[in-house]
Formats: sequence, C-alpha cells, structure tokens
Amino acid sequence: MGLFNKFKEIFKSKEIKEDVEVYDKGLSKTRKEFVNELSILGHKYTKVSDDYFDELESLLIKADIGVKTVMDFITQLKKRVKSENITDAEYLKEVIVDELLLIYVKDDSLTDKINIQSDGPTVILMVGVNGVGKTTTIGKLANKYKKEGKKVLLVAADTFRAGAVPQLELWAKRTDSLFVGKENADPASVIYDGLELGVKEKADIILIDTAGRLQNKVNLMKELEKINKVIGKIIPGAPHETLLIIDATTGQNGISQAQSFKEITNITGIVLTKLDGTAKGGIVLAIKEEVELPVKFIGLGEGIDDLKPFDIEDYIYGLFKDMM
Repeated sequence: MGLFNKFKEIFKSKEIKEDVEVYDKGLSKTRKEFVNELSILGHKYTKVSDDYFDELESLLIKADIGVKTVMDFITQLKKRVKSENITDAEYLKEVIVDELLLIYVKDDSLTDKINIQSDGPTVILMVGVNGVGKTTTIGKLANKYKKEGKKVLLVAADTFRAGAVPQLELWAKRTDSLFVGKENADPASVIYDGLELGVKEKADIILIDTAGRLQNKVNLMKELEKINKVIGKIIPGAPHETLLIIDATTGQNGISQAQSFKEITNITGIVLTKLDGTAKGGIVLAIKEEVELPVKFIGLGEGIDDLKPFDIEDYIYGLFKDMM
C-alpha cells in the first residue's frame, strides 16, 4: 500500500477535526485547480506517454512546486513508472500524489514542531520583508498561545516602519498580552527591555517583531547579529526559534526570500501566510525541497484562529480530499 492509500485509510477512520475543516476551506483554490487539472490529464491520456509527462511538468510548475523540485520529481516518477510497468494514466494519478508526499515526509530531520522551553521563556524571533503579514501573524500566534493558558509578551523591534509599533500594541491589547515597544528607538535596545520584562514577569512566550528591509543585506545581517547577541546575553540559548514569514501569493519570489534570509541568519522554520488566497499551495513542497526548511505554521484565512500549526496529514487532506 502506497502513502496516498494509507492517508485515505486514515481519513476514512478518523473524525474530521476543526483544524482539518480550516485546511479544507483554506486549500480549496489549490485543490480545485491542481486536482481538477490532474484529473483532466488522466482522462485526456489513457496511456502514459512523453506528452503526458510534458503536460504534467507544466501543471506542477504552475502549482508553484518549483522548477528544480519538479525536474527531480519527474525523473523519479519516470523511474517508478518503468520499474512498476505502469501504463494506465488514470492509475498514475495516485502514484503522482504518492511521490509528492514523499517529497515532504522523506526527511525526518526537519521538524515542524516549535521548540517550546520547559524552563523559562520561549523566545521566538519573527523575520520577513514588509507586507507579508508579519505583525498580524505575531498577533495570531499570541492569540493561540494565550488560549493555551500561556503568558505572552510582544516586543515591537520593527521601530522604523511607520505604524508598526502601535499596530503590534493593538494586538497586545486584543490578546491580553504584555507589550514593549517604542517608535524610532534602537531595535536591540527595545528587545533588551522586552526580555528583561519577560524574565521579570515570568512570560512563557516572547514574540519579537523585526524590520523587513531585505534590500540592504549587509545592514540587515548586522542588525540581526546584534539582536541575536542581545537575546542570547539575557536568555542563554535564545532565540529558540527564528521564523521567516512568507506570503504564499508571491510564489517563487517567496522561495528567493527564504534563500536570502537563510544566508543572513539562522532560520529554523517558515510561516506561510495567505495560502487561502492562492491556487499555488505546492509552494509548501518547494520550500521543503529547495530551501530545506520546515513549514511550521500556515495562514488559511483572515480570522484570528485561521493560523494553524502545519500538519502534513491535514495538508494532504485539504489538497486531495476530492480523490479520497
């Protein structure tokens, strides 16, 4: 039994949770476009052929799985077709899904779980270019952790973008979180004050917003180095997570951002926002394969509860439920 059939059995036997329904709704655009076109391809070609593979390649690239990932995938798929003597194009549809799943689950070394500390505050540094939904994501994470009964502190270290500090302060009030921030102040100084308050108030989670100026890599690298030094001085071993926020609607530009930020600082995971607003949900696979970073949260709607921890089973269900 292949991976896809195993997942079919899982979803037949399990009760559909609230999170699964959010994935279902949030991935509907990708599912309608990708799965529908995959089905059309299966009906168009009764037998597997070079023309079939050419059209499949275009379909996968269109879904933003990434050119390199697609090329490697097609090569692997052709090997499997040959070794298993697969000729039926309709049956190949399930084999394709099987191989797509393997892209994500083949490497167990990348964890999608947040490194929550059992003793002292968990410090999560948030990075990303302006306009990707960084501040809103921090607010939604604060909401998530408050609902779990944790004491949350928001630190506004994006001190130069107009409106960034008051925007995060509003989220702090909305989620009943502690807040530290001052416009036009030195980011490292704000973080220093924030962490001192976090330790004093025994905060469980400290979420830090940062500036998103990727245009000047050298300056951004220096700023993040300084920030990391300050964090580690007050809370040894911190930050425990550095999450890069990527707007899913930007497609391959998001992959480029991930590669650039990875060169600048130690990224531990990705938060993929606005996935509900695109038909290119395949970017999750491209990030894993091309950037070698796990997706830790995905944004599946505008609601405060629509930011969900990434779950491969729920993601698969949201993408391929019409085939299950």
